[in-house]
Amino acid sequence: MTLLFICVKIFLARILDVSISTLRQIVMLKGKLLISTILAFIEVFIWFIVAREALTMNINNLLIPIFYSLGYATGTLLGSFLAKLLVKAEVLIQVIVNDEKIIKALKLRGYEVSVMTLDNQKKMLYLEINSKSLKKVLSLIKNADPTSFLIINDSRKVINGIIK
Repeated sequence: MTLLFICVKIFLARILDVSISTLRQIVMLKGKLLISTILAFIEVFIWFIVAREALTMNINNLLIPIFYSLGYATGTLLGSFLAKLLVKAEVLIQVIVNDEKIIKALKLRGYEVSVMTLDNQKKMLYLEINSKSLKKVLSLIKNADPTSFLIINDSRKVINGIIK
């Protein structure tokens, strides 16, 4: 086999195993352990074959570690794109506001909002939204109350939804 063929093979295999690794980690954080375990097996199987191939070659040639590293970097990028497409991500937004018009604006656009009164004026809002809606919701909140305090977290699961 020619050196270029081996380099391309290593590059493509690294893209595959690192993309699987990225997906596995996200799926595992979402609590899907069986899928995560299967992906881990496939990932390590591919990695083992590629690492063995890379290490048995003439290591004095810099092309092999360069293609190995490029495959890793490209796999990280591709895995991140795949994760955004395939994994449904939910985001929890906590907002401390002085003005109740944000609550009305959010509800008017179909978002469910839990509200807790902190003192006579301030309210704590909780919203569970799809991450694809995040920019739109943040823009809405900032336009309604530029002084609002926000905390944004990825959420694993919400049970019983709305606090009234």
